[in-house]
Amino acid sequence: MDQEVDLLIVGAGPTGLFGAYYAGFRDLSVALVDSLPEAGGQITAMYPEKMIFDVAGFPAVRGRELVTALVQQADQWKPTYLLGRQARTLSTVDDRLVVGLADGGVVRAGAVLITAGIGEFKPRPLPAGGGWLGRGVVHFVPTLNVHTGQDVVVVGGGDSAFDWALALHPIASSVTIVHRRATFRAHPPTVRQVRDLGVEIVTDAEVLELRGDDHVAEVELGLKGGDRKVLPAHTVVAALGFTADLGPIESWGVELDHRAIVVDSTMRTARDRVYAAGDVAQYPGKVKLIATGFGEAATAVNNIAVALNPEAHLFPGHSSNAT
Repeated sequence: MDQEVDLLIVGAGPTGLFGAYYAGFRDLSVALVDSLPEAGGQITAMYPEKMIFDVAGFPAVRGRELVTALVQQADQWKPTYLLGRQARTLSTVDDRLVVGLADGGVVRAGAVLITAGIGEFKPRPLPAGGGWLGRGVVHFVPTLNVHTGQDVVVVGGGDSAFDWALALHPIASSVTIVHRRATFRAHPPTVRQVRDLGVEIVTDAEVLELRGDDHVAEVELGLKGGDRKVLPAHTVVAALGFTADLGPIESWGVELDHRAIVVDSTMRTARDRVYAAGDVAQYPGKVKLIATGFGEAATAVNNIAVALNPEAHLFPGHSSNAT
């Protein structure tokens, strides 16, 4: 079914959800479209159980709980959710922006706010994990408690690998991090925290083979110098990063810089009435944090409100003053 709104937000992650709340506060009708089947973007798809530490006002908040709160905040303005539906085309018809969806649906909007994060992402596979995906090899851990009492091997040296180790350590029988180098990309304080917990970390190592019957039972590692080591493993978390691209958005007439969309200080792109916020937006000095995305969403929506109605005020006052 076709939709008609003041603002279409492309991407229902944290930045998009906060943008939907703020659009409602500015009395704009809003719809959110996302190719994922649930709101929350990367958090819901990749790390719903992980703790997030860069949201103002929360010393730590679980990913799933943050998404739930953002949805509740946005829902007071009754946005329309178009989930599991990819935005494909963007055109202008009779001074309206028209976004065509992959399923044939159409959304007509006064403005578009792109909050697509890193775009469409695919996890990098574990080279020795062929045939084991779904049989003990996973890329993400959507539910922690299924790993209670298990031996878990986490492969990788980035933030995700160490975050999973922290999350699983209290409930798993054992957690081991395996990394092919001696140095890590992960945040140093997180690495120290994992070490202080006594989590085994095997460096200069690669996974040579996974063994088991219908399910992974053990992992054989190749160590520096030619030695080998076998670890018990009910689950192998392949936290090797992912590849990502913006997909059809790249053809929407916006300026790109290394798979990000260039914006000005109002969050406006090179295309009229098309804005971007969050990780997908790029400008000098950009810092990619959830907290940054929230501020960018508010900046974008306030400027969109004026673009749609030149008599509107850029700053509407504080929401705490609203009745």
